[in-house]
Amino acid sequence: MFKDLDPILHSQLRLAVVSLLIGLKEAEFTFIKEKTGATAGNLSVQINKLKDAGYIDVVKQFKDNYPQTICKITPEGIKAFEIYVANLQSYLGK
Repeated sequence: MFKDLDPILHSQLRLAVVSLLIGLKEAEFTFIKEKTGATAGNLSVQINKLKDAGYIDVVKQFKDNYPQTICKITPEGIKAFEIYVANLQSYLGK
């Protein structure tokens, strides 16, 4: 039986963001933007959706008088990602 895939993670950009954060634990907005090739506006919207779902925490601060946004994966985000991957593997017969 096929298991439901998390609609939050089933978006290509949101999945890319969470995949990056799984390996790094946290990353700056500019780094994520560079790695995903997303526009700042689209990335901002998708990060807010991940934040609202509880999958990431967003910390806004200043570094050398410039705004800095840090995204951190949460334990809920890690668990959701692991479940998503396991459910996806059920589609592949693994």
